[in-house]
Amino acid sequence: MATPKTRRRGTELEEAILRAAADELAEAGYPGLTMERVAQRAGTNKNAIYRRWPNRAALGVAAYRHLAEETLKPPGTGDLREDALTLLRAINCGQTSPAARILRSLLTGVGEEPELREQLHEQASEGGTGTWLAVVGQAVARGQARPAALHPRVATVALVLLRNEYLTRGLTTVDDAVLVEIVDEVFLPLVRPAAQAG
Repeated sequence: MATPKTRRRGTELEEAILRAAADELAEAGYPGLTMERVAQRAGTNKNAIYRRWPNRAALGVAAYRHLAEETLKPPGTGDLREDALTLLRAINCGQTSPAARILRSLLTGVGEEPELREQLHEQASEGGTGTWLAVVGQAVARGQARPAALHPRVATVALVLLRNEYLTRGLTTVDDAVLVEIVDEVFLPLVRPAAQAG
């Protein structure tokens, strides 16, 4: 259903377009995603969308990323271990969330669209990095992590290990004990200052 057209610009218009694209993906999947339907739902025109995203692959991935970022914020518990576990648990439980369903829909279109494959590859390498860097950055400020841990490959190691569980074992969720093991046996020893690592 189309939203009444109003004069929106910048971030407000972009948010409306991304919400509309996410809604379209949730309802029709990637095969049913069209710039025209998104424009109609967002109450704008196709040109406004094409000025921001060159094709539906870029728009679909941007909509997924926007939705995922909205639902995955740094927990801010005041403790690095709790923050890491809270994040991993949210991701693990989120495999049935709208964002996860949209991602699966995007993944089904990869075989037929090289542009989509490229966009998803870029997203996979960036996805979640900002949140994990924020968590580690807060921990560095509290003295719970080494400043050198503020590197994307280090900060996201727990996320990468969780994704590996999904990929190599074909799982959609893992036991909580696995999350605890990832945090306690790999993540914390890697990021904590040497005095706390033991």
